[in-house]
Amino acid sequence: MVRRILRGETGPSGGPAMTDLLGICVAWGDGTCVVQPESGEPVTIAWADIVSGKPVPPRPAPRLRVSPRDAQVRALALWPDLETQPLGTWTLRRSATSTARRANSVLAFGPSGVPDDYDRVVAFYARPIAAVLPGSEEDRMFRGRGWVSESHDADTLFQLAGVAAVRRALPTGAQAALEESGPGLATARIGDTATGVAAYADDWVGFRGIEVHPDHRRQGLGLAIMAALLEWGAERGATTAYLQVLGDNTPALRLYERLGFTTHHAYRYLAPPRGA
Repeated sequence: MVRRILRGETGPSGGPAMTDLLGICVAWGDGTCVVQPESGEPVTIAWADIVSGKPVPPRPAPRLRVSPRDAQVRALALWPDLETQPLGTWTLRRSATSTARRANSVLAFGPSGVPDDYDRVVAFYARPIAAVLPGSEEDRMFRGRGWVSESHDADTLFQLAGVAAVRRALPTGAQAALEESGPGLATARIGDTATGVAAYADDWVGFRGIEVHPDHRRQGLGLAIMAALLEWGAERGATTAYLQVLGDNTPALRLYERLGFTTHHAYRYLAPPRGA
């Protein structure tokens, strides 16, 4: 951000007129500063006309300004048979067909606002599991009651990317057969070797269960599954893609980074010790 004098113009107070310019400094030397604004031609400013300047961090993409809770709620579309019940601002989640933790846990991001929230969570599940943000009050509350990491020490990373960027990064190759398995839900397959599921809702498309037979890995089949599902979501108007991956899955994280995904937030699952 550069504040500069407009030579030959008078400001409201009678002094020199000034204006601010926001952009990227692309050149500095020979008595001038060249700033490239978000749109339009580069602007050359004489050093003598600069009143002040300060660095301004890039504005996050709109998708990254979504709260962790709202992002998680959008991802509920991946389980169409999900039973949900509000518990204040928390969400009790349960599925009759899936054993995934995301479909069978309480989403406890932020204070619930319910005095007996803990007791109601325990009563709702045969084996209660809580999804919490690391270092949050909810994290400390459940751990204070003896809860531990449910099955993995690493946190889960919720990752986002622009659909257009991922489409450009995905290679072309093997074609996957695609079928819609429900409203806003699709399954892609390549024979008996690879499969994956995607859900579309509110201009977001998400992925889960992308699996490749061990004998056919490192052949690009997983990427072909993602490409088919992403194209399906793009045809319905999706502009944001999301997925979730364990934070210690380094190979997957490197792959997703190359595709344009970035971590929106991390969270973890806690549960009472087994046998408790």
